[in-house]
Order: sequence, then C-alpha cells, then structure tokens
Amino acid sequence: MANPAQYYDVVKRPVVTEKSTSMQQLRNQFTFEVATDANKVEVRKAVETLFSVKVLKVNIVTMRGKARRMFGRPGETKPWKKAVVTLRKGDSIDIS
Repeated sequence: MANPAQYYDVVKRPVVTEKSTSMQQLRNQFTFEVATDANKVEVRKAVETLFSVKVLKVNIVTMRGKARRMFGRPGETKPWKKAVVTLRKGDSIDIS
C-alpha cells in the first residue's frame, strides 16, 4: 500500500456547493479541488488511498480565474483544477 502522506498534495480540499451535494446523493459523485499539475491517474490513486474507496471514473475541469477588485484595483483570482470522482455503488466519503 502506498504512503497516504504523498497524496495530500494532490487532493487539496472537497468542494462543498449545492450542486456538488446533490451530485453526492443522486450519482455518488464527489468533487475535490486538486493540484493544477495533477492528472486523472494521480487523482484516482489519491482518492482510493486516502478514503479507502473504489473509483470508477474521474473527470477533471480547469476553472478559470475570475475578475475581482482588491483595494479598488482590478485583479484576478488564480485558476484552479476541479476533479469530479465517481465512486462504486455502496462506497461513500464523509466530507462533513
């Protein structure tokens, strides 16, 4: 078994939104913010190792930065990567 500590750099945090919560209940899909250089294989290994579940499918989306203002000056948030992970029926991750 792989060392779980090396996978904490790949999976940063769960994304908790209204849409992601409904996807958990309806489709057994969980959403995570992942490292910008991570690929589907790395995300699959990380989730399976960290949460002891079986991953069926991984979809990755690069989210673009949004225009924001800071102290009256225009700027932009950093782009980030989101992974939607589909789990085997019966498997679950407690995100709360």
